[in-house]
Amino acid sequence: MKENMKQDFLQRFDLKEAWVIFFILGIIMMNYPFINIFNVPAQLFGIPVLFAYLYYGWLISIFIIYLFVKAVDLNGDNKGDRH
Repeated sequence: MKENMKQDFLQRFDLKEAWVIFFILGIIMMNYPFINIFNVPAQLFGIPVLFAYLYYGWLISIFIIYLFVKAVDLNGDNKGDRH
C-alpha cells in the first residue's frame, strides 16, 4: 500500500515543475526581504539569527534536492545516463 501511494504521488507530481518552484523559492529565501528580517542582534542557540537562518536554509535546500533525486530514481526518469 505504501508503494502504491508513493507511485500515485510521483505520477501526479511533475518533478520538472517542482524543481523550478523550489529554485525560485530558494532565490526568494536568499534575497533582501528575508535576509533583512533575520538580520537582528539576537542569537539562536548561541549563533546569530542570520547565520542560523542561512545555515538551516542551506541544509533544508540540500535535503529537498536529495528527495528530488531519490524521486527521479524511483520514477525511472533516467534521461541523462550516468556512465
